[in-house]
Amino acid sequence: MEENQAANPGAALTAGDIEQVAGGDGSCTTTVTISGPGVSVESAYPSLGDALSGTYDGVVDATSHVIETVAKSF
Repeated sequence: MEENQAANPGAALTAGDIEQVAGGDGSCTTTVTISGPGVSVESAYPSLGDALSGTYDGVVDATSHVIETVAKSF
């Protein structure tokens, strides 16, 4: 099936064009769940980038807390 649309390869995309190609309106969220023995943490973020950044920051904070706790026990 062939579409009868005029091609304009040099035209800038509008916000509507970008939403159509991206498949959404930007209202999707990303949920990250981290679990281990006896603990589970779930966080929602507005985007994948925010989820990656927030998860990294959380892991660094948790690791720092464990290191500090162990260091103070000596």
